Amino acid sequence: MATAATGRVGRFYTAARRHPWVLGKVADWKIPLGPYTPAQIAVAVGGGFLLVKSIGWWSWMGPVPIVAWVLTVWAVRRPKIKGRAPLQAALGWVLLAWQPQGGRMGGRAARDRMSRPLLGGFTLEEAAPAVPAAPPRADQPALGRSAHRGPVARPSARHRPEPQAPHQTVGPVSGVQQLLALAQQAGGAR
Repeated sequence: MATAATGRVGRFYTAARRHPWVLGKVADWKIPLGPYTPAQIAVAVGGGFLLVKSIGWWSWMGPVPIVAWVLTVWAVRRPKIKGRAPLQAALGWVLLAWQPQGGRMGGRAARDRMSRPLLGGFTLEEAAPAVPAAPPRADQPALGRSAHRGPVARPSARHRPEPQAPHQTVGPVSGVQQLLALAQQAGGAR
């Protein structure tokens, strides 16, 4: 009973999770102070380029900018932006900006259809008078069975039949009324 109440836990151990993408590690050998992540390599290359191009501005500060550059390379070794690596986070933002405004459906941009007026009409007809059903005759089929009938003639909207005077009820209409009529003919209710 205790196992049914707790949720099931699934774990997977892929090679990508055990060995993250790093550069500078081959078998047991690794680069000094390495291996390096792609973010560290990007900061090292970009920062080194900026330091070389701007040496006239910071040369009076001594080794401070170089130490700051090395510390920055070390600081970005395992950065996370909401649990994601910086390159994957940046790629996610680019893909989000690239998406169509309405999203995608079936791989294509979802677009609203052009609006167009909805035209339609209707016809009001007078209600036909209620004609009660006559009691079933012996030569008619029973209620569960239907006899084959030909095509039913329906009055069209152009040719309306003249309204007829309401018919007088000849006999009981419903099954209960028919049973009551039979009971009265037999001498009353029993």
